[in-house]
Order: sequence, then structure tokens, then C-alpha cells
Amino acid sequence: MVVNKICKPFRSGDLEALCKVIADTDTGLTGTEIGDTLAQIGVVDTDPTMTKWRRLYYALVDNQNKRHDGNRVLSFIAKALHPTRYINKSEHYELMLRGVNTVLAFHGLNFRDDGKFHTIKPVSTLAEAEKRAQKFKTSVFDRKLHNDLLRFCSAELLQENYFHAVLEATKSVGSKVRSMTGLNSDGAQLIDDAFGGPDPVLKINAFKTDTEKSEQRGFTNLAKGLFGTFRNPAAHAPKIEWNLEEQDALDLFTLASYVLRRIDNSHK
Repeated sequence: MVVNKICKPFRSGDLEALCKVIADTDTGLTGTEIGDTLAQIGVVDTDPTMTKWRRLYYALVDNQNKRHDGNRVLSFIAKALHPTRYINKSEHYELMLRGVNTVLAFHGLNFRDDGKFHTIKPVSTLAEAEKRAQKFKTSVFDRKLHNDLLRFCSAELLQENYFHAVLEATKSVGSKVRSMTGLNSDGAQLIDDAFGGPDPVLKINAFKTDTEKSEQRGFTNLAKGLFGTFRNPAAHAPKIEWNLEEQDALDLFTLASYVLRRIDNSHK
């Protein structure tokens, strides 16, 4: 669910933690970027001479005290973490997302790289927030999964909501194929339209020898099976009737990641 409401003011400790992540010396915004972003959201830069994170902290605190809400804090996060800032800097971006979302988890919020805030189940302790963040890192990042999976599934994984993470993972495959082909179909039909037939729209290899054509057919069936096995039951069955364990979900993400990488390397 996308957030669109007034946010309560952030506690000083939470705001300090957010500012330290966003203004981190190695991965965060530069001093110039902090000043420009504050100006864009209409927040007074109270003391540009301070260290980066303190400068940001005091500017946002001053605004919170005047407005009695945390909306400008969220506005700054949205500007600071806008995906277009981090083209070719995906590692820095993922580090910042994890740090920011660990704090936002206390407020029942998660910022995704669609540039929007989404509601999640709030945590009540730092240990719980760090556990979620660490589990997310260990289970997903260590597998070096495709970035599209992280873009589509990060909020659901942070909530340990594997049922809906499955839906988002398979959506990422469909989205990738449509963006590369301009096709408008979905599911198994989309895969057939893109990879099937005697002259496929997308080819995963040179498609000249019998072996290459056989590989193309096998990949087509594999991708169709991904939709048929995981997306269709999840889309049509009530969550209570379709239990998905963490290990099964991670195996699915690994399979979907393989499919996405082959699609990335395919050609028209």
C-alpha cells in the first residue's frame, strides 16, 4: 500500500539515525546535494557550516518543530533516495535503502525504489528491526539475485510476506519481457509471444543450430512454468490456503533471477 497521509514527527533518535545514513561519508549525499534537496522541499538550511549529518538533522528538526509533522522528513528521503540518483551505483543505493528502512520499520513504513513509501507491519524493538534487515540481507543479497527482484519484492521480504513476494517476483519477469518487446499480453501467453514460434521476438542464443533451438524451447517452458506453478495459484487462492515457506520462496527467487538474467542477455 502506498503511503499518502500526514506523518507523525520523528523522534530525535530516529531522525538522527536517518540523517547519518543519508549523509554518510562514503555512500550518502554530498553537502551540495543536501543543500539542494532541502531547498527543493522548502526546508530552511539552518546551518550549512555543520558536518553533513548534523546540518541535515537540525534543518529537519527545525521544520518538524514548526509544522508538528514529519512530512518534510519523508519528502527529503524520497528526494534523496530517488532511483535516478543512483544509476551505476546500485550497491550504494541498496546500503542506503537498508539503513533508512531499518529506521522506518518502527513507523510502519518502507521506502522502495519505485520512489514511494509503502506501509508494513511496524516493529517495536531495534533488535526486531535489525533482525529483519539482517535476514533480508542474508537471505536475498547473499544470493546475488537480479536487481529487478529486489525492486519488486523488497517490501514484502522485509515483512516476511512470502505469499505476496511470489506475486511480485513473477510480475518482475512479465514487466521485463514487456519492456523489451512492447508486447501487452501476460503470463504464459506473454512468454509464448516473446520466446515461442519459428522466429521468436526474443532469442536467448543465436537460434541457428538444433541445440540452440532446443534450448530456446526449454527456456520458454521453464519461464511458462514459473507463472503456472507460482503466480497463478498465488493470484487465485486465498493466502490461508496457499502456504509458502521461506526456503521455497527463496528457491523461487533464485529461479526467477536466472530467468531474468537470460532475458537480459536475449536479443531481438
